[in-house]
Amino acid sequence: MKFLNFLLILFIILGLISCSEKKEKVSIIKEENLEKQMIEAYNEGLKEFDKGDIFFAAKKFNEVELLYPQSIWAPRSTLMAAYVYYSQLYFTDAIYELERFLEKYVNHPNTDYAYYLLAICHYNQIIDEKKDLGEIIKAKYYFNKLIKEFPNTDFSEDAVFKLELIEEILASKELYLANYYLDREKWIPAINRYKKIVNEYDTTIFVEEALYRLVELNYMLGLETEAKKYTALLGYNYQSSDWYERSYKILNPNYKKIEIKKDFKNQKSLLKKLKDLFK
Repeated sequence: MKFLNFLLILFIILGLISCSEKKEKVSIIKEENLEKQMIEAYNEGLKEFDKGDIFFAAKKFNEVELLYPQSIWAPRSTLMAAYVYYSQLYFTDAIYELERFLEKYVNHPNTDYAYYLLAICHYNQIIDEKKDLGEIIKAKYYFNKLIKEFPNTDFSEDAVFKLELIEEILASKELYLANYYLDREKWIPAINRYKKIVNEYDTTIFVEEALYRLVELNYMLGLETEAKKYTALLGYNYQSSDWYERSYKILNPNYKKIEIKKDFKNQKSLLKKLKDLFK
């Protein structure tokens, strides 16, 4: 009887060991299938992207993340989905994927690329500087963040160039508003806008006109000292500018420009001689 009980216990133990081994094998096989599905989904995403079906391609890249979220392919797939949308100008969808990437994969090696693409998505939506202020501000924010956190990258170099263009856009918006007030004879708001261009956007092409308008308005309001100050500033930085000449005429009504006659006949003759040297 004791022997039978012993055999029964032995069979139960062996059965349990067998079951546990079987479960472990099933788990490994499942894991291998999952990885295979993930790779197939990623490759299919690339294939569909090459074909031009961006929506199905993005769907396949999102599948990769769902299938194997802890793998190195998950964040790559999110970035690929973002790029797929960006490539066909679906900026809203691209922005959604990029913001999700930055929130989910903090300190990822491709974070600089994500910030750059995010900034570009906002930058490319700037059509009218008078209306698209939200996109301008967001693009500026992400370009500045990229320069600050990843200064020694190619993305950062391009960000510096893009920020210069954004400064031009913002300055043109200020000039548009300033001229709007000027046309409606609202002198003080106009002066404040022109001053903002001079103080905040002094490296842009719009600063010359802003300085001239400050000369014009201050002189008209009887503030000659202020007018002279802005004329001197304009002359110091842009002496060859037409805006400086115009401002100088305001303070010197009897000013006449001395025209220098050019000998175009002699110039043509010299050019002809130069041309003959290469015959």
